Amino acid sequence: MVEISPLSDEDRDEWLILWDGYLTFYETELDDVTTETTFARLVAGDGAYGAIARDESGRAIGIVHWLTHLSTWSKTDYCYLEDLFVAPDVRGTGAGRALIAYVRAWAEHHGSSQVYWLTAETNATARRLYDRVAQRSGHIHYEIDL
Repeated sequence: MVEISPLSDEDRDEWLILWDGYLTFYETELDDVTTETTFARLVAGDGAYGAIARDESGRAIGIVHWLTHLSTWSKTDYCYLEDLFVAPDVRGTGAGRALIAYVRAWAEHHGSSQVYWLTAETNATARRLYDRVAQRSGHIHYEIDL
């Protein structure tokens, strides 16, 4: 059984281990100030939100982060699931599905009209789950770093 709760200050050390795992998976490094700012924003829940998943023993096994934004195609906000990470040794146990369901329930409760996210084309393990719980949009992602 997975228990999911909003991030709190007490979760920082365990969150950091999972966050580092997420960044490593995406072959990315962030400076300490960005990481600390991100955690503070998630705990404050002021525009960005976060939750942590724990197994039966209380061990932190996953994290999810999301935000909402206006949409020109809807009268209500969209919810963007920005980061989702489950510890490698518990993948396939339902933790990722539970974290997505948590964000979906939060978004429904807060009046969002959709939840969406992006993933790497090469992220085959996660895509197997995503293909079961959502539909692909058919859009291709572009970006400009500033």
